[in-house]
Amino acid sequence: MEYTLSGKKVWVAGHRGMVGSAVCRQLEKEDCNIIKAGRDKVNLVNQAEVNDWMNSVKPDAIVLAAAKVGGIEANNNFPVDFLYENLMIETNIIHAAHLNKVERLLFLGSSCIYPRLAEQPIKEDSLLSGALEPTNEWYAIAKISGVKSCQAIRNQYGKDYVSLMPTNLYGYFDNFDLKSSHVLPAMLRKFHEAKSNGNIPVKLWGSGTPMREFLFVDDMAEAVVFALENKLPEYLYNIGSGKDITIKQLAETIQNVVGHEGEIIWDDSMPDGTPRKLLDVTKMKELGWHYSIDLKEGIEKTYQWFQKNIKDLKQIKLESNKK
Repeated sequence: MEYTLSGKKVWVAGHRGMVGSAVCRQLEKEDCNIIKAGRDKVNLVNQAEVNDWMNSVKPDAIVLAAAKVGGIEANNNFPVDFLYENLMIETNIIHAAHLNKVERLLFLGSSCIYPRLAEQPIKEDSLLSGALEPTNEWYAIAKISGVKSCQAIRNQYGKDYVSLMPTNLYGYFDNFDLKSSHVLPAMLRKFHEAKSNGNIPVKLWGSGTPMREFLFVDDMAEAVVFALENKLPEYLYNIGSGKDITIKQLAETIQNVVGHEGEIIWDDSMPDGTPRKLLDVTKMKELGWHYSIDLKEGIEKTYQWFQKNIKDLKQIKLESNKK
């Protein structure tokens, strides 16, 4: 440990989201002052508000987990929103952090920053080496800008600003809205609803052949705290399990956990997205961090949480699936 969090003020931007809330839970184990700020306190897309708020609060460290996120359908339908909002949030916070002499900043990105056909497993130096996946390029371009902003400040001013690129995350407080969620929570909800409606068939997008890597959000939170407490020598690090499975295998695992006994129908007229996306996590592993929760255990934890909180989740409006 090279940097103590004891007595430090750590602002978790995006504390209400899946990742931000997990980071807060992990930071509660540390002797630090966790700063949280909702839209009633600061509008992250407003540069003046961010500057003024940060000048008054003066955090010692920032975890930038705030972002507009969504799956293939949301990215396809709202490219302007994904590009603009993410660019503004990142630029405002990173620049204000620099101006206000914030010691450490961790920018949390996404593995979609890497080229669609990057060599597998994907190393950090694959960034900007090829074309992006068209179905989420707007979000990816915004995230690349955040990575490069941190790198520029690191290079020009020597500040300890680092970007962590997580693989596909899932877990507590995930987004289960079928119009905007990612593949794992969307499947979990579909199988739950189908089981509740007499084990009717579940229709899923694509062929089921693409391969994806997944990481439980609490493992991601542990990686964040690890990165805060240790001086990382480079500007960009992948965070993941280093293991991937096909989307079909994912569906069958979720179906088994939920207990759905109906048919799975694959709609191959819908897009698959990137054929494979597995991160090379060698650099982070060599520094001393490694994931601990395997996929099936993580899905079980997520489904248990989903069942307990389903009535209280504002983004979930369960409707009987009559199709």
